[in-house]
Amino acid sequence: MKVTVNGKPIDYNGDPQMPVLWFLRDELDMTGTKFGCGMALCGACTVHLDGQAIRSCVTPMSAAADKKITTIEGLGNGQEHVLQKAWKTHNVPQCGYCQSGQIMQAASFLAQNPNPSESEIDVAMTGNICRCGTYTRIRAAIKTAAEDLA
Repeated sequence: MKVTVNGKPIDYNGDPQMPVLWFLRDELDMTGTKFGCGMALCGACTVHLDGQAIRSCVTPMSAAADKKITTIEGLGNGQEHVLQKAWKTHNVPQCGYCQSGQIMQAASFLAQNPNPSESEIDVAMTGNICRCGTYTRIRAAIKTAAEDLA
């Protein structure tokens, strides 16, 4: 099957049931996407599949056939994405483990809702867990990124 990862076409001949997460990390050595729970509950493994945020730990490669996967490494197309800048401005990461998934979820959300309220941000980000509790800074960074995108 063919898949595009961060703009690069790739032929995949492996197990169609392999989770996208392991393809990215083990086959492509793209370790920005993290393994958290393995059950799509924490959001650490969030990537985009044709622009939609998905949990790569439970999404099989067969679901990615002929589609575009975007990871944290490819989010800004070689440049720092506005969310990554906002994350730095608000000093969001503490341990940093969940942050690539947080940013990928936020990017998909802002693509659908470029001018969100704080409550809309909270709802959109509910499925992404930050064990360090940086939710207030995450919300502020998303608001800043939305303003910068406007």
